[in-house]
Amino acid sequence: MAAVKACNILISGANRGLGLETVKQLSEDSCPKRHIFATCRDPDGPKSEALRELVKKHPSVITIIRLDADDPCSIKESAKKVGSLLGNSGLNLLVNNAGIVAKGTIQTSSVEDMKHTFSTNVIGPLLIIKEFLPYLQTAAKASGTPGMSCNKAAVINISTVGGSISTMPSLYDQFPVLPYCVSKAGFNMLTVLAAEELKADEILCMALHPGWVKTELGGEKAPLEPKESVEGMLRVIGSLTEQQHGGFMDYTGNTIPW
Repeated sequence: MAAVKACNILISGANRGLGLETVKQLSEDSCPKRHIFATCRDPDGPKSEALRELVKKHPSVITIIRLDADDPCSIKESAKKVGSLLGNSGLNLLVNNAGIVAKGTIQTSSVEDMKHTFSTNVIGPLLIIKEFLPYLQTAAKASGTPGMSCNKAAVINISTVGGSISTMPSLYDQFPVLPYCVSKAGFNMLTVLAAEELKADEILCMALHPGWVKTELGGEKAPLEPKESVEGMLRVIGSLTEQQHGGFMDYTGNTIPW
């Protein structure tokens, strides 16, 4: 298994589902000097209880930071807070995991659902990359090694096959989630264009599909447990090089068509 050796890691949407499982697995890893910034919308709320319990087990490894992907001011404040804690070492790995699902079709999707989904799933990650970019640049420069990897400096966008324009039509009857799919297709384009911009700084950027997972978002019918999905994603993340920069893969390492 290709280990994730990144020291300073930030994960959005870390209080439940895949985000929480990712924090759990990374905090249990024996990587020295690791620090995980686990961000969520409401750190003190009932939905963050499991994350707070995890911090009690690993108090020197995990720091909870308030970050609402739908609130630009919150994103700015979180970047300032993380920056003050990072010092001169920079941020090695940014995992854009926060996202929402809204069901609907052409006939049933509301303007509010479209706006809210796009704001959280596309504009939020865009602003998160923008605000944390200086820390990723610092880490890339500090590494002193050529090439790209998640251990040096990387942005991993947790996307979905639902954002694949060539794949989704055949699944649409089963998953009528138009606002979600449209926003994730936009998120995929954001990944591709961010990869173009980040190339010069040798900051790796790619989109990763976790599979259909049994979470609050994925539902009970999903065939995959969060543990299995995250184990696979961390294997993929740990093995990434510049060859996968700007790519779209799933948790098993297979390439997904745009």
